[in-house]
Amino acid sequence: MLRCENLTQAYRSGAGTLTVLQDISFGVSPGEFLAIVGPSGSGKTTLLGLLAGLDRPASGEVWLDGNPLSTMNEDERAALRGARVGFVFQSYQLIPTLTALENVQVPLELRGESDPARAHALLERVGLGDRTGHYPAQLSGGEQQRVALARAFSTQPKVLFADEPTGNLDQRTGAGIIELMTDLNREAGTTLVLVTHDPELAGRARRILRLADGRLVSDTAA
Repeated sequence: MLRCENLTQAYRSGAGTLTVLQDISFGVSPGEFLAIVGPSGSGKTTLLGLLAGLDRPASGEVWLDGNPLSTMNEDERAALRGARVGFVFQSYQLIPTLTALENVQVPLELRGESDPARAHALLERVGLGDRTGHYPAQLSGGEQQRVALARAFSTQPKVLFADEPTGNLDQRTGAGIIELMTDLNREAGTTLVLVTHDPELAGRARRILRLADGRLVSDTAA
């Protein structure tokens, strides 16, 4: 489902070059649940962005569902993400002027589809069937993250990328989000790749990659 080889990312910094990731190689099988962990500044979020085709590496290659991202232009990568990828972010990224139901439908509408029944069913699945008409400001942080999860699964993605999905939540609410993510991963067979500092969430993954100073230092079964 996902593979990268010799992935390196570097940025100009003043008169020099800052290397954020160096020579990262690994693969992810369909349906796998992978956690990427490591200290702040180790390159976790940068790696996630490269795997999802949100940025181009300085060198190396990423294959997403068999597609080499380096051969694709931005429009082609965006179309691939729209067809095969879902995202969950620490800051929820909901549109404040849309209701929960409308937020869940956004990825579908971007594909020229409209399926309010599916959006409603997903909100029911995450326990928000009675909050479909509420705006983000009327929802708690945990409820907003559940809307974001429903939105991420609305297009039935083959792979879901999550960046610190419990980072803004208290322990109890975060535990509920962890349970939902693992349930949806299992039920839908979606490949799940997430970045986290949360040891409980990482422990629910079936495999853990650990980064340090931009390098892959361990790859272990959880």
